[in-house]
Amino acid sequence: MIQARRVDWVDTAKGICIIFVVMMHSVLGVEAAAGEKGWMHAVIAFAAPFRMPDFFLISGLFLSNVIGRDWKLYADRKVVHFAYFYVLWMTIQFIVKAPVFADEMGAAGALQFYFVSFVQPFGTLWFIYMLPVFFVVCKIAHDKGIPWQLMLGVAALLQIAPIHTGWLLVDEFASRFVYFYAGYIFAPKIFELADWARERVSLSLVLLLAWGLVNGALVYIGWSALPFVSLALGAAGAGAIILTSTLIVKAGSMDFLRHFGANSIVIYLAFFFPMGVSRVILLKLGMLDIGTISLVVNIVSVISPMILFWLIQKTGFGWFLFKRPKWAYLGGTFGKQRVPQAAE
Repeated sequence: MIQARRVDWVDTAKGICIIFVVMMHSVLGVEAAAGEKGWMHAVIAFAAPFRMPDFFLISGLFLSNVIGRDWKLYADRKVVHFAYFYVLWMTIQFIVKAPVFADEMGAAGALQFYFVSFVQPFGTLWFIYMLPVFFVVCKIAHDKGIPWQLMLGVAALLQIAPIHTGWLLVDEFASRFVYFYAGYIFAPKIFELADWARERVSLSLVLLLAWGLVNGALVYIGWSALPFVSLALGAAGAGAIILTSTLIVKAGSMDFLRHFGANSIVIYLAFFFPMGVSRVILLKLGMLDIGTISLVVNIVSVISPMILFWLIQKTGFGWFLFKRPKWAYLGGTFGKQRVPQAAE
């Protein structure tokens, strides 16, 4: 069992990942609106093989601490918790975008789209939607005594298989579950890797350089999404982020990454609005090139939710946006001891 405490390199790794996730949406949004690509496109292309694999792997790191809980408490912490934030922020996003939806689909079509979003993850929130599914599958496998080797093997086959149904629940499960499950199963080894990197800085830097060259080359020649290659790059990239975050912490620099990671759910839930607003303003001003606009939008999109969170902490108003109210807990689970999780 992994010790239940905030771990500096884990939060730093999450901080790196949330920046890359927001970057992807920021860059692609700017480029779609502008009708051309900028220099930031190369950055998101480089990060594509490992951006989400690492996020899901880290989300599974502390699962061994809670997977043995009774189903009611487990469901509250790992299903209802994320369901609350998904429904709340899906509704907020829908309200903000409702005029556009109504113009494109009509009022009835927009309303139908809202209800379909309960089974087809909405926009940027699909990560929040998928986590409870992963938690439930792992809990069932644990309680049924299914060998981890079998689970990992099937998960790897799903990732390798060309599954493209058009339903995010199916497609993203097939593509991402292997990394989440690996984070859960190999958590002790992952923490050993971090300890290893902390004691071998020079060798870690050499390995990171080699990984960067291979990852970049495979992205450049268009092989990074191929079966087997994609799985290998996802695993290697997750390892690279672990090494990078460990070295950053050891150097005592970039503490803002740790802070971003510790509050990654805040950024993930709320970045869509400042992203949209800053994109519109900067494109209309037309004072910067597309790549630089994408970078500024990314920075604004990451920092703005943290400012909102700071204001909530100072004023005490708006906690429901990032903290479940008592009524949103399953009966009898509110106030029971919670173990801080990397996915929260």
